Amino acid sequence: MVIYLGADHRGFKLKEFIADFLKERGYEVADIGNSEYDESDDYVDFAKKVAEKISLTPSDRGILVCGSGVGMDVVANKFRKVRSALAMSPDQVYDARHDDNVNVLSIAADFTSEADAQKLVNTFLETPFGGEERLNRRLDKITQIEQKWL
Repeated sequence: MVIYLGADHRGFKLKEFIADFLKERGYEVADIGNSEYDESDDYVDFAKKVAEKISLTPSDRGILVCGSGVGMDVVANKFRKVRSALAMSPDQVYDARHDDNVNVLSIAADFTSEADAQKLVNTFLETPFGGEERLNRRLDKITQIEQKWL
């Protein structure tokens, strides 16, 4: 499993921290950018790059970081087979992974400390999808919507 990271200028510092944290834990990390702090960059560009990767290989994971987390989350959810969640607590991330099988985590850098980001990322990567019939039924409905509208 590859973990794709993307961040704009407001999420850059936290993304760099997350990249180091993941590498130390032995994960394969692909940093999609930005590769340097650029105050004039746009979150859309990095969310798009990560979401394209996940759309092609939904078993991989993406982590997106911007100021509020909302912009990244909105962009990522425009892609087929991408289910992104903007989460503020490990319990919320657990539910998103277990119940909704999200494959992208959006993080709000303006409201998330490094310690909290570690907890969110750990939960995101360690929580399996529940796989129960009711959960699969709901995901199938989402897939039908994607096929019709995306």
